[in-house]
Amino acid sequence: MRKLLLYTLFFCFTFIAAAQTPEKETKKSTDSINSDALLKQIGNGFFPTKVWNFDLRYLIKFNQYEGFRTGLGGVTNEGFSEDFRIDSYVVYGFRDHRFKYKIGGGVLLNKDTKSWLNISYTDDLMETGSSNFLTDGRTFSFFEPRLLNISLFHKHITSAISYEHEVNPKLITETEVAVSNIDPTYNYTYVLDNTPYQSFGTSTAKVALQWNPFVEFESIDGKNKIIKDGYPKFTLQYSKSFKNVFDADFNFSKLDFRAIHKINHNKDSHTIATLSAGLAHGDTPLTHMYHAYPNNINKETILNRFSVAGINSFETMFFDEFFSDRFATLVVKHYIKPFRITSYFKPQLVLITRYAVGNMNNINRHQNVNFGTLKNGYTESGFEINKLLLGFGLSFTYRYGAYHLPKEEDNLALKFTFNITL
Repeated sequence: MRKLLLYTLFFCFTFIAAAQTPEKETKKSTDSINSDALLKQIGNGFFPTKVWNFDLRYLIKFNQYEGFRTGLGGVTNEGFSEDFRIDSYVVYGFRDHRFKYKIGGGVLLNKDTKSWLNISYTDDLMETGSSNFLTDGRTFSFFEPRLLNISLFHKHITSAISYEHEVNPKLITETEVAVSNIDPTYNYTYVLDNTPYQSFGTSTAKVALQWNPFVEFESIDGKNKIIKDGYPKFTLQYSKSFKNVFDADFNFSKLDFRAIHKINHNKDSHTIATLSAGLAHGDTPLTHMYHAYPNNINKETILNRFSVAGINSFETMFFDEFFSDRFATLVVKHYIKPFRITSYFKPQLVLITRYAVGNMNNINRHQNVNFGTLKNGYTESGFEINKLLLGFGLSFTYRYGAYHLPKEEDNLALKFTFNITL
């Protein structure tokens, strides 16, 4: 009942805040919004109103554990305050019958360096084996295909305080201290020093750096605007979990790295490569390991596995097939000049190769789950034909090398693609 009340109040607050402007003022405000700016906001995942930007990520999603997940969320904008912000959401899962929510906010400490001090309380789910960078802030796409088939989640209740700081427009940092209670939704036991853990606590400190040395900026009305998006781009993050701090159970550390490089051959053709790597050291439970972003459904036939391809995910790698405490992946995609069949129909061929390698120490600590490692190197290649109809296309990928499977059709992945640009 308490969470239902919270959900109702949040719903009412956001819509009242957006709608309480007088009619003439609303019309004036609406007329003043540039359509290109509005499309850019929506492309970034927000629908703006006078004081509140609705976050489109929370409207509707689907996964194997929650079923349909729907709700409301967002962040206040400068119409509310230039020095304070509220960043919150409430969602409901129709299969697990649970509300999830975040209550958070921040205060601006230094406008010139975009230094924000944030605090939040979150009760939600997280995918086991996923690893996110603080400096990414948010990721948004109109359709997130991997979410449909993820099978391993863990519940977490997390209290966090973070500090964002822009050293300069090319180098941004974020630091976070968080305390979490974690409870896997699947049958899992982590055994350490003959003590079994079905649920556990962590107390972590993280520091992340995002360096874009070749991006060019221009200062307009005191705000930096990107005028040239240069490559490569680098992200580095270090995490440390402290045992016995706020009743945390484990000591471990993680180091994550990502580099993205893009080579433009001409205005219609380019190659983009993404190198990711991670290292977990110490007493690390499966929830905080690495899974290399698989995107293949654990079903019998290729037709039953027909779904939607991701961006940098491994399309032939089955969910929960591999986990690592140290790994590296390389994804290379070459975009060929679109075929101009008509002025409106211009499909594009993309050639793709993906490689992953990894390993794990102390596998026997992870009980009631079965998985392999990537010590021999995992390879898949294929192609996409994008923008065939309303942003949809087709993807074909083939798995070969050390982890080639005996049944030939298990090495194939045939999927939709979805690409749209506002």
